[in-house]
Amino acid sequence: MTRDRRRFEFAYRPGEIVCRPGCVADLDAICERHGWGRALVVCGTTVGSTPAVMDPIHEGLGDRLAGVFDETTPEKYLGTAVEGVQRARAVDADVLIAVGGGSSLDVAKVMATLTTHDADPETVGERAVEAASLSVESGDPLPVVAVPTTLAGADLSTVAGVTFALDSETVRPASGGVGDERLMPAAICYDADLYRTTPESVLTASAMNGFDKGVEALYTSNSTPVTDGTAVRGLRLLRSGLSTLRDDPMDAERLDEVLAGIVCVQYGVSEPGASKLSIIHAFGHGFSRNTEAHQGVVHGIVAPHVLRYLFGHVDGRRDLLSEALGVDAGDAERVVDAVTDVRDDLGLPSRLRSIDGLDREDLDDVAERIVDDALMATVPEGVDPTVADVRAVLDSAW
Repeated sequence: MTRDRRRFEFAYRPGEIVCRPGCVADLDAICERHGWGRALVVCGTTVGSTPAVMDPIHEGLGDRLAGVFDETTPEKYLGTAVEGVQRARAVDADVLIAVGGGSSLDVAKVMATLTTHDADPETVGERAVEAASLSVESGDPLPVVAVPTTLAGADLSTVAGVTFALDSETVRPASGGVGDERLMPAAICYDADLYRTTPESVLTASAMNGFDKGVEALYTSNSTPVTDGTAVRGLRLLRSGLSTLRDDPMDAERLDEVLAGIVCVQYGVSEPGASKLSIIHAFGHGFSRNTEAHQGVVHGIVAPHVLRYLFGHVDGRRDLLSEALGVDAGDAERVVDAVTDVRDDLGLPSRLRSIDGLDREDLDDVAERIVDDALMATVPEGVDPTVADVRAVLDSAW
């Protein structure tokens, strides 16, 4: 039976959202409102050693700054989160300020998850590695304030990815995630001034990832009228503003459009129990074991081909996508072209063969993992991709 999209539930409780240049100056006031006295900044070494990012954070927190944990890495090892919790307890922190890209924001949420367990963090970590699983237990996690500097969307979210290893010595550790509505950041500061410090290649790749969240929020089987509205508006703003990410300097008004757009498309995409991410993101996950390519780079390459496959089987809500992307109503090929144009405006590669370390014979393994990905459960009704279907899409993108 086809689901009536007008009948829905939307159990989503985002934290406070502040979106304007210089808004990290409000960090002290945010902490004051919530009664937090001591803040630990969580970030990577690059962000931690970038004065243009850290100086405003330090000034915004003032005397509430209890320390900086600048040990996060793209691998997002659980062991890093264990060390982070130990540091948070050593400085008696009552809030985590996660600064940077998805890795730092995810590690902060995993740290928060560890604080809900009665056992010490190292013991919890060892058990989680053995089980390749971690969950939020009793009570409230240590609160997180997110200060993103990339556009992929790990901020306005109740989920976090994690690699189940305590260090880099583990051979091919399991990767997975943790999700709980209690992991939604209590506040999120989108400060345009900080985005200007992010390397162009990182910013553009993350933007493609975030853009595709808006695309998928429209055709996913979990879409709602709420996310329809935010995704359409967000995609319009992004389509208008994204090309400025390659300008030096970036245009202030168009950067404002980008940040407002990314907030809109992210809104509700990780609603607990009803993810709005779907087949494009499943394709991205399929490459995580074979390459170190940024998810946004993979998305940019495969999204047009995935959408063409999708539209070959179902309507895919192409009218709404056309409206959001400013193309002729219901014209599926124009929708594909618009997504391709966004990719090209961001300067991202167009073929899988351009990804370092990826061989064509790897695509069989990639296809199997894509089909097994949990996000395949949210594809539109009428689409049931087989390994052969997925391999054909990958070949078209090669």
